[in-house]
Amino acid sequence: MSASAAPAELAAAPARAARHASRKGLWAGRSLSAFAALFLALDGVIKLLVPEPVVESMARLGYPVGLARGIGALELALLAVYLAPRTSVLGAILLTGYLGGAVSTHVRVGDPLVSHVLFPVYVGALLWGGLFLREARLRALVPSRRDLT
Repeated sequence: MSASAAPAELAAAPARAARHASRKGLWAGRSLSAFAALFLALDGVIKLLVPEPVVESMARLGYPVGLARGIGALELALLAVYLAPRTSVLGAILLTGYLGGAVSTHVRVGDPLVSHVLFPVYVGALLWGGLFLREARLRALVPSRRDLT
């Protein structure tokens, strides 16, 4: 590919990405996103309500229980940004940072790797995987082998 063809090739990438999105892929993306969103919504609401398990986990993780409502509100606000179609990519980026903090917290207290430390990574993978499957703008940024030939 010549240097002069590169801008035209890049400009055509979103159209190809949208064209390659299948109906099944779109619904799979919506399902992955919905699963992660439901988990995050439940987690955020529970933090707002501050039941006894939240009090216990905040103490175990070394955070003052008074931060639970703020953390829950932040989580729900970031989720709202993710769920709005125009800001979904920004929401995924912000939630990735939020989930990174959760990983850091679990590492700091010495929680088990697969069940606790990596759980936020699993949620992030669902968020990004779902977004990739349903969002042509994101697929356009990640060329497939088909686009390179």
